[in-house]
Amino acid sequence: MPKEKTTKRATAKRTEKKKKDPNAPKRGLSAYMFFANEQRENVRDENPGITFGQVGKVLGERWKALNDKQRTPYEAKAAQDKKRYEDEKATYNADAEEEESS
Repeated sequence: MPKEKTTKRATAKRTEKKKKDPNAPKRGLSAYMFFANEQRENVRDENPGITFGQVGKVLGERWKALNDKQRTPYEAKAAQDKKRYEDEKATYNADAEEEESS
C-alpha cells in the first residue's frame, strides 16, 4: 500500500529582518580588496573580453603569488581602513545612545 502524500508543510514563523541604517559607517576593506581594486583595470586591459568571474580568478591567482613584502602596502591600507571604521563606529554608537537617551 503506497504512502499518502501530504501537501502541508511545516511553516516556521518568519521574523522580519531589521532594516540597515543608511547612515551607519561602511566596514573596512581587506588587504585583498585594496589589491583587487587597484589591479582590476590592469587585468581587464591585459585580457580583453574577459568575464567577471574570470577577472576574480586572475586577481586571486595574482594575490596568492605575492610574497609578504609585496603584500605589506595593502595590509597597511587595510589596517588604516579598519581603524577608520572603528573610529566612525564608536562615534556612530555614541550618537545613537545619545539620541536614545533624549
